This record gives sequence, C-alpha cells and structure tokens, in this order.
Amino acid sequence: MTRTDLPSSWDERSTLTTFLDYARATVRAKCEGITEEAARTAPLPGSPLMTVAGLVNHVRWVEYSWFQVVFLGEEDAGPWTEEEPDREFTVALEHPIGQLLDEYDAQSERYRALVAATDLDTLSQRSMRSNGAPVTLRWILFHLVEEIARHNGHLDVVRELVDGTTGV
Repeated sequence: MTRTDLPSSWDERSTLTTFLDYARATVRAKCEGITEEAARTAPLPGSPLMTVAGLVNHVRWVEYSWFQVVFLGEEDAGPWTEEEPDREFTVALEHPIGQLLDEYDAQSERYRALVAATDLDTLSQRSMRSNGAPVTLRWILFHLVEEIARHNGHLDVVRELVDGTTGV
C-alpha cells in the first residue's frame, strides 16, 4: 500500500478512503524494523496493554468491529470477552508482529472492496450503543480515520520509548 495522503481525485469518497489508507499505512510504517521483543514491550507502567503489537492488533479489531459487526450486522467474533474486554491487546503478544501487520493489510483490502461497492449514505445494520441510531458508512470512515490516527500517535510514543525510533 502506498503511503500518501493525496487522493487521486478530490471527491468525498476518494478523500476519505485515501486518508483511511494513509492512516493504515502509517501503522505499518511505525513498525518497520522493530524487533519482536520491542513489539511486545509495554514501556508505560500505568498502561501494561500499550505495546506496539497490541496497538496493531487493536486497530485491526476496531475496523472489524465497525465494518463487520456494526455496518454489516454480523455476529461479533472478536477476541474480547466479558472477563477480558481488551483481549485484542494481550493475544497480540502471542503472534509475530509481521503476521499481525499482514492480517491487518489483508483485512483492509477486503474493507476497501466493501467501501468501493457501497454508497456512503448506506446505514449500518446495527445501531450505536450510545443513542440507539444506525450510522452511515460515511460516519464509520470518518470515525476510523480519527481512531487510527489517534492510535498512530500512541504508536509514535511507544516506539520511541521501546527502542528510540522516531520520525516515521
């Protein structure tokens, strides 16, 4: 995936999907050259789940939740449980960082096809928990750009703390 924030055209769909892909590609860029040990290191004592591997797996499962569970209305097969609601962070430590990134890339490709074939005004099959209303595909795309960009900031900080890498 090319890492650019410049869309091929200036329409809404191209702009939204380009920024989402840019945020996704930044996740991978933040992980370039990281060792397996560093990817599993939690450098913040108050945030033991905050690892590079955990964050990669988290954004993957966040997209799954929004596209497959909320938008398409599928049953939730995510790794989380009542006992461990943030389990996507901990199970990430059981897998190589390259595998997590490749699975995220493959999933992103499927979601690109879904978005390309769907009108932005299409309503989700499930409602928002907060207000009980469905959301549009457009809203989900905006939300994912915001969420992944925010977690890229977390990746910046964690990566610098675990191995000193900055500026990616």
